[in-house]
Amino acid sequence: MSKRDDLIAKYAADMKEKCGITPDMDLLTKVTIGCGPAIYNRDASTVSGSDEAELATVKNNYLIKKLGLSDSAELDKGIAAVMEKYGQSNPSKYRAVVYYMLCTHFGKESVYK
Repeated sequence: MSKRDDLIAKYAADMKEKCGITPDMDLLTKVTIGCGPAIYNRDASTVSGSDEAELATVKNNYLIKKLGLSDSAELDKGIAAVMEKYGQSNPSKYRAVVYYMLCTHFGKESVYK
């Protein structure tokens, strides 16, 4: 298995353990690939749910630019819902998992088809 495959397996296990979600492995793979080299960088591979600047980056670069959503209060509510489901006390929120959950939350799986 490649390093990316190992990370995807780790993300899937994290989703099952912490969120009670059994991911669509094809979609999780595509979301992970979409994260690019960030998944290999310890700092860039995670999202801090308490860092407003980082959450703004997720909103602007992922929800608006990648998924094509319009800026609205709904985006902030979606991010908050995903952070809550992933667990506010969980310090290691993997970026690929957060993006996967946001993608499914907003029903934008078609972006990765």
